[in-house]
Amino acid sequence: MNLKISAAPHIHSGASSNRIMLDVVIALLPATAAAVVIFGMKSLVVLLSCVLTAVIGEAVFNIVCKKKQTIGDFSAVVTGLLLALNLSTNVPAWQCVVGTLFAIICVKCVFGGLGHNFANPAITGRVFMLVAFSAVAGGANPTIVDIVTTATPLEQLAKGESLELMDLFLGLHGGAIGETCILALLVGFAYLLVRKVITWHTPVVFIATVFVLYLVFTGDVNMALSQILSGGLFIGAIFMATDYVTTPITVRGRVVFALGCGVITFIIRYFCAYPEGVSFSILIMNILTPFIEKLTAKEPLGGVK
Repeated sequence: MNLKISAAPHIHSGASSNRIMLDVVIALLPATAAAVVIFGMKSLVVLLSCVLTAVIGEAVFNIVCKKKQTIGDFSAVVTGLLLALNLSTNVPAWQCVVGTLFAIICVKCVFGGLGHNFANPAITGRVFMLVAFSAVAGGANPTIVDIVTTATPLEQLAKGESLELMDLFLGLHGGAIGETCILALLVGFAYLLVRKVITWHTPVVFIATVFVLYLVFTGDVNMALSQILSGGLFIGAIFMATDYVTTPITVRGRVVFALGCGVITFIIRYFCAYPEGVSFSILIMNILTPFIEKLTAKEPLGGVK
C-alpha cells in the first residue's frame, strides 16, 4: 500500500490547503477594503509591498532551492496580507519588503513551507519589524476623518484618556491599517465560521480573557470594552491565533492557547511600558503549542490511562 504524506488538511477532510487559504484571503477583504477607505491610498503601498514580496520571495526561494512551486496555495498571499494589515502607513515600503522577506523566507520556507513553520510567519515578521524598525510601533491617522492626535487608542488609554466606543468599533482612529475597523473584522470572522475554516473557541476566549481581566483589575466596563476594541486584539484573535499549523488541534488545547494569549496580552498592556502585547502573546503561545497539545491530548480508545 502506498501512503501519501502531506501537511494537513488531508484529502478526506473535504477541504484542501489552497481552498482554506483562499477562504482566509476572502475573509480579510472587508478589513482590506476598510483600510483603503479609512487610511487612503497610502495603505495600498503597504498592502502591495507585503503581498507582492511574499509571493515573489516564496517563488524565488523555491526556484533557487529547486523545490516544487507552492505559491498557488495562497499561503504566501495570506502571510503578506496579514503582515500588511498589522502595519501602519508610516512604515516605508522598503521596511515592508524586509519584514515580509523575513516572515516568508526565514520563518516559513526555511522550515519546510506550509505545515512546517514553528510560529505564525506574519506575527513573527511583525515582531521582527517592531524590534528592527521604530516606525512599526506607531500608528497613522485615518484620512476619512479629521483627527488631531497621532497617538493610538492604546497610548491614549495608557494616559487615562477616554475614547468613544463607536469610533473604536468603526475604526475612526489611528493604528495599523487592518486592526482598526472591528466591524470589518467581524464580517470576516462570520465568513470563516460559516465556511467552517475556524471554530469560535480561540477568538472568543482570547478576547473574553482580556475583557474580564481588565474588568477585574479596573472595575470599569468602559475601559474593558475600550481595551478589547483597541490595538490588534481582534485581528490577532480571529486570523492569527487560529492558524492551523502553529496552534493546538484539540478544542481543549485551543482554549488553553487562547487563555494564555489573553493573559499575556493583559500583562504586557497593563503592567509593562509597551502598550500592545497581542503579537508577543501569540508568538509565545506558538512556541508552547507542542506542550499544550501533549497536555490536552485525548486518551486513545483502549489506551492505558
